[in-house]
Amino acid sequence: MNFDLSEEQQILVDSVAKYVKNDSPVERFRKQRDSERGYELEAWSRMGEMGWLGVAFPEEHGGFGGSFADLALILEQLGRGLVPEPMIASVVLAGGLLSRLGSADQRKAFLDPMIEGRTTLAFAYGERQGRYHLHECATRAERRAAGFAISGEKVWVLNGHAADHIVVVARTSGAQSDAAGLSLFVVDANAQGLTRTRVPTMDGQRCGLLRFENVTVGADRLLGAEGSALAHIEWAIDRGAAAACAEGQGAVQELFERTVAYLKERKQFEVPIGSFQALQHRAADMYAETELCRSSMILAAIEADDDDEEMRKREISTAKLQLGRGGWYVMENAIQLFGGIGVTDEQDEGLFFKRLRVLQALFGDADWHADRFQRLPHFATQD
Repeated sequence: MNFDLSEEQQILVDSVAKYVKNDSPVERFRKQRDSERGYELEAWSRMGEMGWLGVAFPEEHGGFGGSFADLALILEQLGRGLVPEPMIASVVLAGGLLSRLGSADQRKAFLDPMIEGRTTLAFAYGERQGRYHLHECATRAERRAAGFAISGEKVWVLNGHAADHIVVVARTSGAQSDAAGLSLFVVDANAQGLTRTRVPTMDGQRCGLLRFENVTVGADRLLGAEGSALAHIEWAIDRGAAAACAEGQGAVQELFERTVAYLKERKQFEVPIGSFQALQHRAADMYAETELCRSSMILAAIEADDDDEEMRKREISTAKLQLGRGGWYVMENAIQLFGGIGVTDEQDEGLFFKRLRVLQALFGDADWHADRFQRLPHFATQD
């Protein structure tokens, strides 16, 4: 498969890389860690103006008609600067579902403003008992004369603390663990009965714990068909996993390059430590794992647009597994080669380490994806 970028893609990558270098280096992330929101609305608006938020949406939905692979290239570069704006939460998860399931009126009300950089979105699906089981849902939406009343709790919602609108998974029928009966609703952040608690995460970013107490929404806030949302939720989370691999690839690449530069600069016995054969072998192995992360990430991003569910799951699980295991090899060796200072907050490498640990766990960790891969039909047939 040809992984070379087209001329348009190379221009896109260069523009994002320039933005990260000049306007959003790691120093900006450090400053945003201490803010209430964790990112800047001005930066989000600028991303909208540059068209990055609409790259992967169809033109008829207000986007630019690009592919998920185009979006992955953006995320990869943003990962190199630890850019904190909520691309995965707003564009990939909630935005993707609005584009896939939303009516024309719903897209105009909720998707268009996000693409323009005027609002942000969140996708509330996870619950305390759920882990990676997407059908586990105790949050319920009961029918009312004017629509639905939502009650329940969602945990670790990406951008849930700051989003203007939230796509919420709630059960409209069935028992807590049933596959059928799940529905999606768009809820305003200021809805009566919604309580949001801001929670700092280990990587210096923010998420939200959301509690719904008879939050009333109109029937026009139902996204897609009632009771049949599970397949669409799985689709969104798979794309979230592919996006995590793309951002993670940027962090892995940055760690590798910083480590190699350090090996050339740090001296011991009056010679660069990079001249030691054992460390050269270590760097060569890091390079191999970095390239494996890149190739699997690109293929996962390509297959994220594929209608073949088995193919999508196979390649995305492969990429997530490689990020979890190969990415870990790069991470741990980067920290070791930098020495004890590598894990300190003052050293940027420690920040990349923490962000990668979060990305490796989001949307299924390596063990979960390895198990899913083995349960796919093509794998069982080969056995």
